[in-house]
Amino acid sequence: MSNNECSIQQTLDVIGDRWMLLIIRNLFRGARRFGELEEDLGIAKNLLTARLNKLVGAGIAERVPYQERPLRHEYLLTQKGRDLSPSLVALMKWGDRWCNDGSAPTVLVHSDCGTPLMQVTHCPTCDDSLDPGQIRSRPGPGAQEALR
Repeated sequence: MSNNECSIQQTLDVIGDRWMLLIIRNLFRGARRFGELEEDLGIAKNLLTARLNKLVGAGIAERVPYQERPLRHEYLLTQKGRDLSPSLVALMKWGDRWCNDGSAPTVLVHSDCGTPLMQVTHCPTCDDSLDPGQIRSRPGPGAQEALR
């Protein structure tokens, strides 16, 4: 399989730098406006502009006007962007374990009841929780057919 056939590589081509992931994280946290993102992240305006334009161009975020004079926009995650949530949670859980000695600086909780969330991979047929050693890969419907 070449890199251009790998979904991980294709994803990294879109969101695979530090700033993109941190911007997406902040959008999940409720930051919507350019100034909020700039201040919280400590990112240069030109870098933030370029990354937001890339997120909008990729359909991960949308630019929505919130003020007419002067025209100002806020940035909202699309469904495509919201679908990145499990990936960010996985990165966070990995960082909790391997970068913070298992001591999470932030705990994700269910908004309705406050219960801390777990990140679990499970089989939809058996409903078994899976260890990474139990996961295999095989060609999927998006794989290119071998040359004949």
